[in-house]
Amino acid sequence: MPSPAPSVKSVLSPIVADMQQLDQVIRASLHSEVSLINQISDYIINAGGKRLRPALVILTARALGATPQQMAQAIELAAIVEFIHTATLLHDDVVDESEMRRGRLTANAEYGNSAAVLVGDFLYSRSFQMMVKIGLMDVMDVLSEATNTIAEGEVLQLLNCKDPDVTEDRYMQVIDFKTAKLFEASCRLAGIVTGQDKEQIANLGRFGAEVGSAFQLIDDVLDYAGESTALGKNVGDDLREGKPTLPLIHAMLHAKPQIKAQIRDAIANGGTQDVSGIMASIEETNSLAYTRSKALALARSAKTRLGVLSNNQYSEALETLCDVAVNRNS
Repeated sequence: MPSPAPSVKSVLSPIVADMQQLDQVIRASLHSEVSLINQISDYIINAGGKRLRPALVILTARALGATPQQMAQAIELAAIVEFIHTATLLHDDVVDESEMRRGRLTANAEYGNSAAVLVGDFLYSRSFQMMVKIGLMDVMDVLSEATNTIAEGEVLQLLNCKDPDVTEDRYMQVIDFKTAKLFEASCRLAGIVTGQDKEQIANLGRFGAEVGSAFQLIDDVLDYAGESTALGKNVGDDLREGKPTLPLIHAMLHAKPQIKAQIRDAIANGGTQDVSGIMASIEETNSLAYTRSKALALARSAKTRLGVLSNNQYSEALETLCDVAVNRNS
């Protein structure tokens, strides 16, 4: 029998107890005297999600041999990371006018845009309360920089939307700012709480950034090659929203003139009557293979950065995560 393909579940198996503790911290920290905040918070928590970013904090801290006291801090930081990520999703869905995420209604579709934005603000402010409580200046530096960079990435993506002249470099900058930055911060935080030197912390950050970028590029591939039931959204949504992701950018550069014009029109107008024709062109120009190759290169580079860690079940899980990033269908 062949070995089962690596999965997020296999990556998280060494830290099941830590992830359960994380869930307790998240629920306790989200409590508010305002009932609507509690209602939306419960809705978000129960929506599921991989929780990869907080898991990275915990796995990396464990791989670095964290003490019980350091692990308690790492789990608090993991909760903060999850709050920042969830706040960005809430705001993202409002900006994108999204109605589905993870196979069910988004918070803005269920409760309205105003409530979603304001609860996102609550998550940001609660995360900063928790940072101050931890009291480590390096932690606050990493997280405040990450939050600011993510916001810049959101604005860059807004500028790119419906712009058919977006280049690969411009798009990769959005990934660096909007997605990779919080993965990077997650790994840096683990290095800080376990007392690593600056060189090691920077190396861990580069690992996180490369894994995060690989995940996003495969998300871009799956938007054109995945299945709606697995993704929890409609295939081709990026195209319909006028988002020029890497497969579309590559296809536009290499497509036949007529299709190139159709792609430009689809991006500029946020939708098209010929989604199937454009998706066929993405296949014909090997744009999905090209995007996968970029993701694979990032995952391979990330693996090389783990050589400085001790060989244990946690470092092995981090290595497996690199494989999961590029070998998945959801």
